[in-house]
Amino acid sequence: MPGGACGKGTMHRSVAEHQEAVTELLRRSWAGFPSPVMDDGGTPVPLSLARGRVLAQDLVAGMDLPPFTNSQMDGYAMWVDPALAGSERARPAQSESVDSGKSTSYVVGETIAAGAVPRELPPGTAAPIMTGAMLPARANAVVPVERAVPALFAEAGATVELPATAPDAFVRAQGSDVQRGSTVIAAGTILNAAHLGLAAALGCTELVVRRRVRVLLLTTGDEVLAPGDPAAANGLPPGMIFDANGALLRAALEESGVEVLHSHMVRDEPSALLRLLESRVGHAPAHSGAPEPTCDLVVSVGGISAGAFEVVRQALGSAGKHAEMEFLHVALQPGGPQGLGTFRGVPFLAFPGNPVSSYVSLELFLRPALSALLGAPTPRHRVVAALEHPLTSPLGKHQIRRGVYSGPEFESAPSVHEVGGTSSHLLGSLGRANALIQVPAGVTALQAGAKVEVWLL
Repeated sequence: MPGGACGKGTMHRSVAEHQEAVTELLRRSWAGFPSPVMDDGGTPVPLSLARGRVLAQDLVAGMDLPPFTNSQMDGYAMWVDPALAGSERARPAQSESVDSGKSTSYVVGETIAAGAVPRELPPGTAAPIMTGAMLPARANAVVPVERAVPALFAEAGATVELPATAPDAFVRAQGSDVQRGSTVIAAGTILNAAHLGLAAALGCTELVVRRRVRVLLLTTGDEVLAPGDPAAANGLPPGMIFDANGALLRAALEESGVEVLHSHMVRDEPSALLRLLESRVGHAPAHSGAPEPTCDLVVSVGGISAGAFEVVRQALGSAGKHAEMEFLHVALQPGGPQGLGTFRGVPFLAFPGNPVSSYVSLELFLRPALSALLGAPTPRHRVVAALEHPLTSPLGKHQIRRGVYSGPEFESAPSVHEVGGTSSHLLGSLGRANALIQVPAGVTALQAGAKVEVWLL
């Protein structure tokens, strides 16, 4: 890309080529930042804030799980001679009930509650024990209370009959789940609820995660009002619309694991947009070395087509050496007009202004690049489904249709049907969709039953 240049919009790319271009732009730009964006070494955050973040360092267990041998059931803790493990006397209690030929009488010991440290179990004694309670020394098996006679917790000193069992029956051995020193969550993992529960069980209060990409989000248009704007207090003025892109793109960006620093709605005034960029895409003093960019990425929506008031193209075209941008057309519908480059060295992605077009642009170009470079978000799950109806598509354009996917059920294969039409302003159909139907550029018609690739939202 020539320094200080803004392209004329004559270039055409395939979807795959533009995906590669976006990924390479982010890789190259972020590699030049004073502090790493990719593989930054990580920052500790509380467990309550770690869900959805990418783990920066392996989590190594500092203790065993369970941390002590404990009972799997409410029952009686007892000793079984390991030498009898294969004998008639040592058949598992799970499959037996008490009878006169295979049961033994025991003296009932002290009850062992969860959280207590029990005394050693005397010979010939069975101690009532609660689920999760520590197994006493000289005990190696548990018989569930419902298999005792009587089938209740008797008083200490009473007698109880218990069926034959085997060593380790209904016992959770120390370290049987996690062993101290083992890697339990690998670096690069996107943390979910199960990971956080495991970390908490190991006594962690925080985890070291990669920092999130910081994004400046800009939406444009003289015809756009923010929801709640006083100008619409008595109803939306003629010729005006509410800004859907701000809420739509902010949510999609945050779902992709980035931090939206600021979201601005900009009028179609190039000088105003340029002033905003100069104030928001500056550099802050670093603790040492080169100054740090105040954001990692700029995403704009609208103002890049061939109209008379394309504010993003005009503003960046007048930015001189600060802007290195291309404006081009991708063989895609919706989402054909695209812009990419840098402003003051910070990567800049310019998406088209119709809400569905901007959303599709993020899904096809930015989200996959973030997954590839940062390990998050999780890539969209892709499946093959049967089309429930015929459809047509223009030659030479990769079409993205909003759809409703029905997963495989008993004796039925996965299928998908389109909702809404092809127009890029149809937010109602986007709201009903749970999938994006991919129609390749070389396909002009598909019959009902045709297999299509579907990205699940």
